[in-house]
Amino acid sequence: MRDLYLRLGIAKQATPEALSRATQRCPNQSLRADAQAALGSPERRAEYDDIHRLLSDIGQLRAGLGLTHAPHWHGDAANDFSPMAAPAAARQQLLTRKLDVALRHFQTRRRRRAWASGAIASGLVAAYLVGRLLG
Repeated sequence: MRDLYLRLGIAKQATPEALSRATQRCPNQSLRADAQAALGSPERRAEYDDIHRLLSDIGQLRAGLGLTHAPHWHGDAANDFSPMAAPAAARQQLLTRKLDVALRHFQTRRRRRAWASGAIASGLVAAYLVGRLLG
């Protein structure tokens, strides 16, 4: 599905008059027909805007996951709703930060477990010795 606003070169908040002017000056007859059909009436434009919002959200999600089209597709109608993914270096830095946080959390838990195990062992030894002295 094409992003008609992007292809017509207008904002999503454009007035009906601006939309009509952009549609009339569009050189592509197929695009012009699609725009008139989808954006010509307020009801159909509201439906198109709902679908447009959903596809934009899905495109953002795909880009965040690194699931975008190959570079030769950028600028093509098939890629209208998929923004460029973050560069691999940025994704690597994000993953590295997440791994650092997880490692610190693991190490903290390990230290707490070691301290708790030591406290329990000391308590058991003390109880044994007190039991031997009193018994």
